[in-house]
Formats: sequence, C-alpha cells, structure tokens
Amino acid sequence: MPTDMNPQERSLRARLAVHKSWANTLDPKSRTAKARAARAARFEAKARELHPGATPEQIARVAEHLKKAHYAAMALASAKARRVRKQAAQPAA
Repeated sequence: MPTDMNPQERSLRARLAVHKSWANTLDPKSRTAKARAARAARFEAKARELHPGATPEQIARVAEHLKKAHYAAMALASAKARRVRKQAAQPAA
C-alpha cells in the first residue's frame, strides 16, 4: 500500500475497489449467503442458549428479536459516537 496517500485518498481508493468488485458480481445474495447464514446461526444459537426447551417457532421469534436488539445497540453506539465527535469538533466556548 502506498504510504503517500492521505486518509481521503485511501477512502476513495477503497470505495473504487468496492464498486468494481460488486460490478463483477451478478448475484449479490449468493456472494453473501455464507455470511448471512452464519449471522442467523449465531442469533439462533444464542436463542437456544437462553431458552433450551423452546419450540422452533419460539426460537425463530427470539432470534429475530436478538438480531433487532443487536442492530439497535449498534445504532445507539453510532449515535453516541457521532454526538461525541460533533462536540469535539466544536470550539470551546
């Protein structure tokens, strides 16, 4: 990796590579299927750990809520980080 690139140039180069990569992919769902299956299995395993005697329907419902909770926690952390970054960028009064 060239060291003479600034962060913005590295970001642009990475974005270019991503778009080229996805342009070479006709079926994005098949490209990401393994990752999506692994993510679903992780939430299902956690649901089974929490409720070992649950039915498959109950496990599916709990796993879906675990997934939604995970993404809500990520959104909250992102909002907090943006707020902190914004406050740090403002000049001290």
